[in-house]
Amino acid sequence: MTLDLLIRGGTVVDGSGRERFTADVGVSGGRIAEIGRIGSAARRTIDADGLVVSPGFIDGHTHMDAQVMWDPLGTCSCYHGVTTVVMSNCGFTLAPCRPADRQWVANSLSYVEDISPAAMAAGIDWTWESFAEYLAAVERRPKALNHAMYVGHSAVRMYVMGRRALTDVATDGEVRQMTAIVQDALRAGAIGFSTSRTHTHLTPDGTPVASRIADWSEIERIIAAMGELGAGLFQTGPDITSREDNLAFLERMRGYALTHRRPIMFGIVTTRQGDNPPAWQDQARVIREVNAAGGRMFAQGTTRSINAVFSMKSYLPFDVLPAWKPIRALPIDEQKRKMRDPTVRRELVAAEAAMKPRDNRMQGGGAATTDPRQPDYDNLYALTGVDWDDPTVGQLARASGRHPVEVVLDAMLEDENRIFMQPIVNEDRDDILGMLADDHTLATFSDSGAHVAQEMGSSLQTHFLHYWVNERKAFTLEHAIRKITHDNARAFELPERGLVKEGYRADLVLFDADRIRPKLPTVETDLPGGARRLVQKAEGIRAMIVNGAVTLEDGAPTGAYAGEVIRGPLARAL
Repeated sequence: MTLDLLIRGGTVVDGSGRERFTADVGVSGGRIAEIGRIGSAARRTIDADGLVVSPGFIDGHTHMDAQVMWDPLGTCSCYHGVTTVVMSNCGFTLAPCRPADRQWVANSLSYVEDISPAAMAAGIDWTWESFAEYLAAVERRPKALNHAMYVGHSAVRMYVMGRRALTDVATDGEVRQMTAIVQDALRAGAIGFSTSRTHTHLTPDGTPVASRIADWSEIERIIAAMGELGAGLFQTGPDITSREDNLAFLERMRGYALTHRRPIMFGIVTTRQGDNPPAWQDQARVIREVNAAGGRMFAQGTTRSINAVFSMKSYLPFDVLPAWKPIRALPIDEQKRKMRDPTVRRELVAAEAAMKPRDNRMQGGGAATTDPRQPDYDNLYALTGVDWDDPTVGQLARASGRHPVEVVLDAMLEDENRIFMQPIVNEDRDDILGMLADDHTLATFSDSGAHVAQEMGSSLQTHFLHYWVNERKAFTLEHAIRKITHDNARAFELPERGLVKEGYRADLVLFDADRIRPKLPTVETDLPGGARRLVQKAEGIRAMIVNGAVTLEDGAPTGAYAGEVIRGPLARAL
């Protein structure tokens, strides 16, 4: 047999957690055909000596629902070894959607997830109404990655109730319609149902998104409907407004998991900004208890803080101030000229005193840019690298005797591409390590596709391997690879993925274990309509292979688009 692809002499870390070994990997028909010492001919051979060969990384928390319509590569996830994404988290989907509601759906995605309305207007050809039609539309698009998706609560609620979804409790008949839509979506290929109770998820007019208006009985009836079919995951954004709210949320999740026997997952988070610093410890405890009792519950964890990212070319925390607005509207060169003017500088520095004072309000969900507070300068970093060792603006101000705003101005004048990072969730590294070390925490919370000009989480996987494996030595390479491959494939019920195993799909990453790391993000204007976003690439990845096709080599696309829509078990059984 002539193989399609032969990967020669790589160090195989197969995703199971077992010790690495040296072997050739042969690929044929989009699957792994042989592992070992292979003498077969191949149409193409890649010399993998000195490289790790691992399963493709799986990211279970993304928002690529709009982006998949205009970006066949799946950036920025594709740059970090991700071969499969799960999208439509937190109740936000583009289907079902009536033609009259398209703008409302787009506006909600724009406000909550910072997906440019201009990009959506220019990049989406709305050819669907039902979830099945949307799934088919995604299937027709060229894709470098595999895509799985939930059906989202806010979209379903809006489809059934119209604008009343934003204000009213659903009637019994309306809930029956919602359960029928969710069941139909599962039969069409949805992997589950997503919703959100997170207090930062708001509509453009500042009111809660549709899923947050629903009472818990509505949500439970939908979960029960999934239980009747014996299929579907339930994903939700948690409520960590206070410890009391978090504990109440967790007890509901415990009841749903054990009563309806559906897998449940939510983000494991904590924050210094809210009333509930130890939230993740309560979440981890309940998750362990539920799994010990025979339920299935998973935490979706980050590998670093979730950050608001600022730069001269995107957002700054001072942009809302009257003294700053006219200057920030100017071209970059003109902004710099103004910022060098001593009189203007004094005005800009003085204006900062009028900002809203900091309080215990969590600045997640884009609030750090849409409703900014006076920065905590000892929690605002002027980045020169990605290793969490940069000085804070506060430290630089004290060392130089300058006002913190002057530090920001001078840094931008020195380098207009300078990135500033404000951690907003999971700020403490010891907390993050505690979360990641738990076997029930999935390393899978990038939010890729969302917050595209505000946050940058798409590098979760390369950051994990660089920082926690190479720098901190907190995980072995085998353990880390298992957490971003096999553990995610199992939790999200993605068949034949997550392992380097004969017969499995040939989703593979070839990388230099010593060099793999994310690069600093840059601000680009490459979205449809010229909208801006953050772009972050990586070092050390030699090739990414999706369903047997080499889709990226040395960070550059090859033009191969072999990604698939991964349908849920009910659709696969047909």
